[in-house]
Amino acid sequence: MKRTISAMVGKGSVAHNDRDFTAKNVDKERTQYNIVYCNENLKEVYHKLFDEAVDRYNAKQTRNDRKIESYYDKIRTGKQEKLFHEVIFQIGNMDDMNAQSDNGQLAKNVLDEYMKTFQERNPNLYVFSAHLHMDEATPHLHIDFVPFTTDSKRGLDTRISLKKALAAQGFEGGTKSMTEWNQWISSEKEKLAEIMLEHGIEWDKKGTHEKHKSVDIFKKEALEKEVEKLEDKKEELKSDISKFKGAEEYALAIAKKVEADELNLPEPSPLMPAKKYKNDVVMPFIAKLIKTIKNLVRRVFVAEKNMQKMQEILKPLQEDYNRLKKLNWEKNKEFINMKSELNKFNKIKEYFGVDKINDLLRQIDRERKLSRKRNQQEK
Repeated sequence: MKRTISAMVGKGSVAHNDRDFTAKNVDKERTQYNIVYCNENLKEVYHKLFDEAVDRYNAKQTRNDRKIESYYDKIRTGKQEKLFHEVIFQIGNMDDMNAQSDNGQLAKNVLDEYMKTFQERNPNLYVFSAHLHMDEATPHLHIDFVPFTTDSKRGLDTRISLKKALAAQGFEGGTKSMTEWNQWISSEKEKLAEIMLEHGIEWDKKGTHEKHKSVDIFKKEALEKEVEKLEDKKEELKSDISKFKGAEEYALAIAKKVEADELNLPEPSPLMPAKKYKNDVVMPFIAKLIKTIKNLVRRVFVAEKNMQKMQEILKPLQEDYNRLKKLNWEKNKEFINMKSELNKFNKIKEYFGVDKINDLLRQIDRERKLSRKRNQQEK
């Protein structure tokens, strides 16, 4: 059995999802079969997530007009972020996974299993409303969530941000064809496809020639990007440090000039009066020497300070780089092992066929149940 996976951006009608009102396409008699995972008040969620951050932010403000009275109202009336986001997941369509058929019940079981691990996979997407609908043509899942970040450097330290929330989960550096949102959706589709396969349903990837990536591949690529960024930062710091070393080179150049008599006091000519020698030669030479020494001291002082600063910045970056490099190596090893196992599975699948494998699994399951039953009877 092969079925498509749909992931759509929802309108975010929480009242409709909770069936506070009934649309024309809803069968009221089947509403009892819907599943409500959670349905929190959005304003209360905002208090829970952001009140402490608002208090910390307001405490730093010296002007009352800059203080935030209600973060909920600030986001609601603003234009930068939405109050929340909704995504809808569906397996198949009304023809092949109709809600009133056995396949519809199978889709419900798969979506239910998928939803139970959604929050754990997405710690930066606070799910406040989630509903699995069985009273429409095809089973589907509405997930409403508030995306947030906890390490913001401007404004509230904990604030609304879909981009930052997804970045915290490893989805960043998007392109036009594969934005952070699309990366995340692809990752969630892969997870849903894994659960489908456990229930004997293959993912029918219609309408795309793109090979979908698994969650582990996304994590691996995210680590590689982070390592690359640290490599670039490391090279920048090395470049800066080399500039600061220029002060040392400047000092050596001064020393060479002294050795070459370029900065030595010239001898007076035989007929030059002492006063003229002092005014025309000695005083200008002393002024030039003082200026050179001051410039040298200033450069050395600035270089030492910047060198210390760069070393302080470089040390944790080097530690992060080493840690991520090791982690990336481990993920790469896991990926190779997974790819090897997947190739073995694909060969088995090609040889026997998915239906035959499912039959064998069901047969094994039946034999296990009969074995347990016989053991119980013997006892």
